[in-house]
Amino acid sequence: MFETDSVWEYSMADRLKFGPGAVQELPAEIERLGGGTVLIVTDEGVRDAGIVDTVVETFPADLRYEIFDDVEPDPSAALFDRAARYADEVDPDVVVGIGGGSSIDVGKAASLLSTHGGEVLDYVAQPTGEGQPIPGPTTPYVAVPTTAGTGSESTSVAVVSLPEQDLKVGISDRHLFPDLSVVDPALTVSLPPAPTAYSGLDALSHAIEGYTTRRFDAKERPDSPADRPDYGGRNLLSDTLCRQAIELVGDNLRRAVNNGEDLDARRNMSLGATMAALGFSNAGLGAAHALAYPVASEHHTAHGLTVALLLPEVMRYNATSAPERYAEVARLLGKQADGLDRRGLAAVGVTEDELPRFAADTMQLQRLLVGNPRRMDADDVEGIFRRSL
Repeated sequence: MFETDSVWEYSMADRLKFGPGAVQELPAEIERLGGGTVLIVTDEGVRDAGIVDTVVETFPADLRYEIFDDVEPDPSAALFDRAARYADEVDPDVVVGIGGGSSIDVGKAASLLSTHGGEVLDYVAQPTGEGQPIPGPTTPYVAVPTTAGTGSESTSVAVVSLPEQDLKVGISDRHLFPDLSVVDPALTVSLPPAPTAYSGLDALSHAIEGYTTRRFDAKERPDSPADRPDYGGRNLLSDTLCRQAIELVGDNLRRAVNNGEDLDARRNMSLGATMAALGFSNAGLGAAHALAYPVASEHHTAHGLTVALLLPEVMRYNATSAPERYAEVARLLGKQADGLDRRGLAAVGVTEDELPRFAADTMQLQRLLVGNPRRMDADDVEGIFRRSL
């Protein structure tokens, strides 16, 4: 007999530091975590922007560090494994991921694989991977985001691209939560307008989907506490975080895009992105993210942009199931969208003949779809794609 759950849980990184200048406290935190050798995982863009230098300049002279800066957008399983092999050579006491979601995710995997061995697909769910559970704690890990949007510093997920299959998969395990997240809005000032916009839209989509996903007590009670999913459904705490995030992003995204040196706007965007991630990482996401993965895998579009192009039609589809929630989203944003020019998926190269395949790929992402407030089948998904062209 179906019995609804009556308990919700809340998980997050062990600790969070937030504020301009927070990264200057990193050396003390590395020492607290037992660091004698540090592996920094990042990408060339972040390194070229001088952000890595800003960080390592704070390190004491006796702190040894190595840098892996080969991370690329939508990192492949091969790149994850290459980072793991580098970590094996370094044998770090602490891993620090600096950058956007890709660098932070690769850092999570380096922390995992340098401790427990194997390859990244060993820990990806079946049938794509082996589905092995993470057996215990990983190498201490610190996440330092340089964008305000992905929220990877607040999640227990690492997203892996499989380009040969036009597929994105993930490792999801509570051992992947960072031991410390250092969110320093000053590190986002050099981010150009386009990635500022895309990452900000990603944060907004996190907040909206986290706020409108199904409640925890609309899901079945698990057989044991260990079987309760990480995306357990929205609750009062996640609602509070997501509502505030919607308002912060709505009030500050345009300011951050138009003037990247507006530190007040950057601080509010970082706070909004962090709160959105703290909300959705427990409540769950929905169809906009599920639909976005096959499109981004095929067309290599920025994740935040892809989700943003799909979100309006997903919201229209879901509105009848949670009308009061979506009305509240509109109120929190405080803007009327009527009459604005519309940009759709066709603008990023999506064609109509791709839609049935994208719909089929989307239906495989049940970990996301299960939280959507309205049930959907492949025809529904294809219809959303079609109306989003």
